[in-house]
Parts: sequence; C-alpha cells; structure tokens
Amino acid sequence: MKSKKDNPYKEVLTQLIVDVFEKSGNPLLNYKQVASKLNLTDTDSKIAVADILSDASKHGLFQQPERGKFKLKQLQVYLTGKVDMTADGSAYIVPEDELETDIFVAPRKLRQALHGDIVKVHIYDRKKGKKREGEVVEIVQRAKTDFTGTMDVSTSYAFFLADDRKMLHDIFIPLDNLNGAKNGEKVVVSIIDWPAKAKNPIGKVKSVLGKKGENNTEMNAILADYGFPLEFPKAVEEEANEIPETISPEEIAKRADFRATTTFTIDPLDAKDFDDAISFKTLENGNYEIAVHIADVSHYVIPDTALDKEAFERGTSVYLVDRVIPMLPERLSNNLCSLRPNEDKLCFSSVFEIDEKANVINEWFGRTIIHSDRRFTYEEAQEIIEGKEDQFSNEILKLNELAYILRERRFKSGAISFETEEVKFQLDENGKPLGVFTKIRKDAHKLIEDFMLLANKKVAEFIGKQGKGKNKLPFVYRFHDVPNTETLTSFSQFASRFGHRLSLKSDKETAKSLNSMMSKIEGSKEQNLLTSLAIRSMAKAIYTTKKASHYGLAFDYYTHFTSPIRRYPDVMVHRLLQYYLDGGKHVNAEHYEKMAEHSSQKEKKAAEAERASVKYKQAEFLQDQIGREYLGIISGVTEWGMYVEIEENKCEGMVRLRDITDDFYTLDEKNFAIIGQRKKKTYQLGDEVQIIVKKVDLDKRQIDFSLIS
Repeated sequence: MKSKKDNPYKEVLTQLIVDVFEKSGNPLLNYKQVASKLNLTDTDSKIAVADILSDASKHGLFQQPERGKFKLKQLQVYLTGKVDMTADGSAYIVPEDELETDIFVAPRKLRQALHGDIVKVHIYDRKKGKKREGEVVEIVQRAKTDFTGTMDVSTSYAFFLADDRKMLHDIFIPLDNLNGAKNGEKVVVSIIDWPAKAKNPIGKVKSVLGKKGENNTEMNAILADYGFPLEFPKAVEEEANEIPETISPEEIAKRADFRATTTFTIDPLDAKDFDDAISFKTLENGNYEIAVHIADVSHYVIPDTALDKEAFERGTSVYLVDRVIPMLPERLSNNLCSLRPNEDKLCFSSVFEIDEKANVINEWFGRTIIHSDRRFTYEEAQEIIEGKEDQFSNEILKLNELAYILRERRFKSGAISFETEEVKFQLDENGKPLGVFTKIRKDAHKLIEDFMLLANKKVAEFIGKQGKGKNKLPFVYRFHDVPNTETLTSFSQFASRFGHRLSLKSDKETAKSLNSMMSKIEGSKEQNLLTSLAIRSMAKAIYTTKKASHYGLAFDYYTHFTSPIRRYPDVMVHRLLQYYLDGGKHVNAEHYEKMAEHSSQKEKKAAEAERASVKYKQAEFLQDQIGREYLGIISGVTEWGMYVEIEENKCEGMVRLRDITDDFYTLDEKNFAIIGQRKKKTYQLGDEVQIIVKKVDLDKRQIDFSLIS
C-alpha cells in the first residue's frame, strides 16, 4: 500500500488548491467550495481536498480562522525564478520579481531542476532571521537539454560527463543511443528522459565532435555548449545560393547612386565581411559630404524565410580565438553583402553634410549603390595618418581630423573612454598557441568607430524624436543604463588605492573623472585591472524598444545600424527605418521587444563563448610553461582563492587559499583582500605578486598558480 508521502498527485492537487486561493484573492473557503472551483464532483476527490487542507494547515501552508474554513497563511508562497546552482549541489532560486530575495533549495529538494532552469518554488514559512528556503514544485522551462562533454563507454553501459561545471549529474546513455561515439570522445548529448525516481537523466548522443584535446573538437565543443550551431541547415544554404549575384537595372534605378564618389573600407587585416564603407566628397560651399554606407542585408534576407529565421535564432556572429561562426552563410557574409573593393554593392546609407567643426548641417537616410575604390587595413590607414603619402591621403587625414572633434565633443558631454587591451594569440596551422600579444587601438580604429557612432546616433534620433507619448514610433534601441551608485562607490574606493580620486557628484562628473583616470593609467600595469573593474561597475547595454539612451556614450538616442552582417538587431533597425521612410505607421512594439530580448541573450552567450575560447587557449599556452615564474597582478579575490593575471601575457589563473601555507587566510570582501588571521599579511586586489605555473587542466579551462613567497 502506498503511503500519503508517495502519492504523486498530492503535490499537483496542493498546487491547484493554492492557485484557487491566490487567484480569487485568498478568501475563506471550505473544502466543498474549493472542490467546486476545481470542478471536482466525486466523493473521493472531495475527501482528498479536505485531507490536503487539513494536513497543510498543520504544516503552515493554510490557516483555519473558522472551523472548516481555510485560507492561505500568506500569499506568495509560490514564486517563479531561475536556478543558480552551487558547487555542492544546492541552489539559489533567483526570483523573476527583482524585489524578492533569493530562495535557498537543498539538493534533495531540487526535483531534477538544472542550472539556469526556470522553476516554480514553494517557500517555507521563514523562521525569524533565517534565509528563505523552499523546494521546487515544477520545472517551467529547461534552460538547455543539450550538453557537451566526454563519453565513458564500457561493454554493458555508457555514461556522459558534461564539461559544464554546473551540470552536476552524469547522463546515462543506453548503448543503442551512442550514435557511433567511442570511449573518451567529445560529444553533444541531449537529455531525452528523466524518470521520477532516477538519480541520473537518460540521454542520446546528438553528434560526435571528435578526439578530446584537438583544437577543432574543443572549439566546436565551446560553440555547442553555448547553443550555437556548427553548420547551417541545408535549406538555409540552398536559399542563400539561389540569390542572384547580379544587380538589376530596376534595383539601381530605385537607389541613390554613389558609385562615382570616392569610397573605401577600413577593416582588420583578416576581415572577410566588410559591413561598412565611407565615402567622402568636398562640396562647393566648403563643407563635406560624408556617407556611412552599410551592407544592405535586409535587401537579401527577407522576413520569415529560412535564411531570416536562422539569422534571428543565431542573433549574432561568434568570434572565437581562431575562427568566426557567421550569422549568415558565407555566400552572403563574405560575398553578396560584403563591401569588397571594385564591385558594385547595395547599401543602406546615412549621408551627412558636415562643416569644418564636425557639425552635421544636413542628413539623409536611404538605400544606395556604391563602388568601393579601395580596401584599407587598419595598419595601412594608420600609416597614412602618420604621414605616408597615398592617393587617398587628403580624405583620410580630413576624416581623422573630424573624428577627433566628434570624439572630444562626446567626452565633453560625459561619454566614458574605456581602452582595454585585447589579447590575441599567435597560432600555428593546428591552432596551437605559440605566443600571446595585445592589440593596440590607434587613430585608424577610432576614426571608423567615430563615424559608425555618428550614424548609429543619428538614425536613432531620426526615429526617436518623431511623435510624442503614444504616437512615438516603436524602434529597436541600444540602451545603456546609468551605473548603480553602490557599485560605483565601491569601485571609487578601490581606485583610490592607486591614487585616483573619482568624483561621483553627478553622472557627468563621474564620467569626467573616470576619463581622467583612464588616460592616466594607459600603458600602466594596472590598466587592465582598473578598466575591467570599471566596466563591471557599469550596467550592461541591451537591445530594447523601451528606452533609447546610452549612458557610456552620453547619447540620448542610440541604436545599432552599422553591422547587419554580424548582428541581427541591425537588420531589424534597417527594416524598421525603411518602413518608416516609406510612410509606415505603428508596428507591434511587444513583438519587437521580444526579438530584442532574444538578441540581448544571444549576444551574452556569444561573449561567454568567446571568453571560454580565450580561457582554453590561455590554458593550452601555459601547459608548456609548468614551473615557470612570472610577475602577476591580483585581478580577483574569492573565499577560496585569488585570481592573478600575468603581466607579460595577460593569462589569468588562480592561487588557491589552501595552497598558501604560512597562515590561515580569509576573504575581506569589503576591502577586496585576503588576510592572514595570525600575521595579518594582506593580499589585495591590484597587488603585484610573483607566481609559478603549478597546474593546468585543459578540460576545465583552469590554470593554477603557486605564490613565490
């Protein structure tokens, strides 16, 4: 005979009863009224309702103010939130309502929920002063069902061990679900079932990535782990291949023709997709016509086609250490849409009449056709800026001069200048890192950036300033919120250790003193640390239809218009802009908001994948350096150790507290420090330390250092 405890329906019925009270405003009800609201008419069901109400009132879920009449003890005993797993198998549920505090859930109360899942959680009645605890009653939405990792195959069974450190369950793979995977191979596995009483989920091998440790396998594993497909579906490739290469005379007739105007692109040496070009012309009145020409992706990618759906799903191109995973098939990204030199290309352009003082006198937005005269690398353009003679010297020098004015004006308005050192790897033909170097941004990079910012800002203003209140035109903006005051104050206290005083009186003052600090630390050993901490204390920029301003750039209106080959929001912006230019009225803002949210999530995933690939290459690079000494800077402190970034090559590893044996060290969170309990020796964020490379775990992308005392 089953006990009440084993009754699988009890939990479901309890939840339904709670819903009855919550939805009707928590009135006093007897068991018959509850049963009636649930349309339960048979005697057994009514008795079950009565039992649950009676039992649950003993345990504090319901109260019985009058005999036989019940109400919920407190509303909000159920919350929906996201699972944040900890290393010991317990989790915190982060509620959707930001005003609610996190709920702790013990491992046995998780009910098969995994990291990142959206779950419904039942909260226990909190004892005074204790953190809120609860248990998962329903998995609303799985964060993911596909995982990458390694196969462990024996003669009679197989298990899969996930790379994701927050996936704490091995997945059981029946031998007929192996799909050809062999022991020790890297694979992608899908969870297909998880029986109620089973400790482990059951899965099947979706695809075999290859031999563990090989560059291609590991990079593909990172992509799969973050949910990016490794190839385009056949239908998408076919659709791309069917697009004609020739531009019809009818299409040219609809567009402004810039083919006779001096036009060029400036891009990285290894770029294949040229999103943007600049054309330059001196006007009779002495002003300049400067046009920012952007690849007309929305001409080729039509809404609701297989091509469009795939681009939306991907959301962005992903830039790993050794490869680009494009948002669009190569035929579009590197061929039809790419603004290659000496070819006619279709564009969507922002055309400005600009005076000597970089003021925009007139603007025009619309579809164009261009013919790029030259493809510059950043290095070639930089040489011209630094004095090398070239047939386009006048144009590039004038653009650089105007870019300087635009930049200065932006900083005076309160924009913040973050110059981080970008780490690049020198790889051999097999992708093995031979060396690490940092990429320095010079005037040529900034010139392009300044005109792209101008185009993005002006497009956003053009739409954003039309109509008031309900008559505002829905649009997709790139929104960046003002920073959280507490986080900024704590960063300011830390920066003062390096002699930098920040004024936080107003947003403008904050920006001004941050900029002053950024220019002072350029080239210093603490540049990377202070810049990344400053960036961390800022809000994250997102795509949204709701707000238009950008704090970091000090713009009231800002969008992304300039990179539609590699960012889906830019495609949305092009479509909306053309729709409004054609006299279109309102669109469904909610529909675009959902698309914008999806794009923000995909952008976040792409950044995480990029970081994971850098971490992997750093670990691979230091694998051959075990025992080598380096000078590093403490870049992070936690309760289990401190992160140290090697100054010479920017590789980051951890010194574990258990390995520092001269004292017992604990974390002082407030002062970003680790302090010895007896001798009070302090290791603080930003301190220089001498370390030795102790151990490298490529699977976990972890690097361990030891301190040289």
